[in-house]
Amino acid sequence: QVQLAESGGGLVQAGGSLRLSCAASGIIFRIDRMAWYRQAPGAQRELVASITGGGKIEYADSVKGRFAIARDGTLIVHLQMNSLKPEDTAVYYCNLDVTNSRGLKANYWGQGTQVTVSS
Repeated sequence: QVQLAESGGGLVQAGGSLRLSCAASGIIFRIDRMAWYRQAPGAQRELVASITGGGKIEYADSVKGRFAIARDGTLIVHLQMNSLKPEDTAVYYCNLDVTNSRGLKANYWGQGTQVTVSS
């Protein structure tokens, strides 16, 4: 069983920074993609940033130039969030796409970490 452990959320003033981290554990044959999603109250969960096993990175338009996703080794992904805005307030979820040794794909979610940006 694969598990994702997130850390780094909290309360910050507008213009501040936070760094989220997500560590994967368990039996993992190949990581295809690691990503961060967020869900604000009353809103749908949305993709914030992703990085593939080959290093391809994508960002939501709303965070381009402010957020940066990076992998730290094989099993850890960070999301550096700068110039935070109140509209960035949400629960942030780590997401993992993997392929096992038999070619079967699976997707996993972390438990979420709250990010609150005060104005």
